[in-house]
Amino acid sequence: MTLHIARLDEVCEINPRMPRSISDIDIASFLPMAAVSEDGLISFEEERSVREVKKGYTYFERGDILVAKITPCFENGKATRTSALTKPFGFGSTEFHVLRAGKELDPSYLFQLVWNSKFREVGASNMTGSAGQKRVPADFLKRLEIPLPPLREQQRIAAILDKADALRRKRKRAIELLDSLTQSIFLEMFISGEQKSWPIATVESLSVSMRTGPFGSQLLHSEFVEKGIPVLGIDNAVSNEFRWVERRYITPRKYEELRRYTVLPRDVLITIMGTCGRCAVVPDDIPIAINTKHLCCITLDAGKCLPEFLQAAFLQHPSILRQLGVEAKGAVMPGLNMGIIKGLSLPLPPIEIQVEFARSVRRLGIQRSSGIEAHSSADSLFSSLQFRAFSGQL
Repeated sequence: MTLHIARLDEVCEINPRMPRSISDIDIASFLPMAAVSEDGLISFEEERSVREVKKGYTYFERGDILVAKITPCFENGKATRTSALTKPFGFGSTEFHVLRAGKELDPSYLFQLVWNSKFREVGASNMTGSAGQKRVPADFLKRLEIPLPPLREQQRIAAILDKADALRRKRKRAIELLDSLTQSIFLEMFISGEQKSWPIATVESLSVSMRTGPFGSQLLHSEFVEKGIPVLGIDNAVSNEFRWVERRYITPRKYEELRRYTVLPRDVLITIMGTCGRCAVVPDDIPIAINTKHLCCITLDAGKCLPEFLQAAFLQHPSILRQLGVEAKGAVMPGLNMGIIKGLSLPLPPIEIQVEFARSVRRLGIQRSSGIEAHSSADSLFSSLQFRAFSGQL
């Protein structure tokens, strides 16, 4: 089937002007850039008088499509539909382009078109401006050629993509709920009146060994090889769970020099450089590996403290967060070192209660892994449908 192609400015009005009929006393929807998520949703809507926002902001009407123009918001997919807003018109950040579909173009089809990764890839390569302040110019949008099937076919394609996207969101939400449940279990078991009678212990007193990785000339970047003994860094713990991301290796011979930095199964890793304060438990099936100087590696006395408890306490316990000067869990810490970590103190629950918590964490972890796999499959399905939709194969 031959796919009809049209220039976007032939079927869409780009950055339309505010009509003169709008009064200064009218109330409009207001959307700063922060109101639009990378999931293509509007997280909140404010109301402002036209007098407040008619200068210095971008005008749009309900039903228009907003697309971020500035890096990195554009590359991250900040675009949204405004059809569900409460007011008939609104104003938003000047870093939005406004797209208003004409009679030949379905708005939901247009949104899916400009929200997909291929469009962002092409748009990013056409950005203008200085580094850090690059923007997608309106001229690029005007001359952009888009596939334009008949209107009813556009609506069919948009409906399929919307359903696939809704499935992705459900999978993602299920993972978030499991994470929230883990946090709730920790708070219920350990942040109640009961812990007041528990003895206070420091992290150092709970450990068999605490160490960072090799410094300076002990391990040079030039000594990394393509395969051998893995070297763990910030990227392996930055998501608060252990992940294999970038692979770095040293030779077995080099490992013999650095054997004292070996990471053991069920060690606790805490990032102390770069993105400080992230924490992960090393899995049971870890091969022989060492850690870099960017991590504090803790081997716990298993008769006193379990890694699941220490990880959760480090990330969520109010006492720990206060000692670290962090107001909310998940915050990035400005500075951290092994001395600070050693001195952290907390109420230590009986090992039996920690075991019960660890079992709950493992059960939820199995469900979470299944959820991540399902979310990954939904992502792949959505990407495949997008490709097929805009190449005339759907």
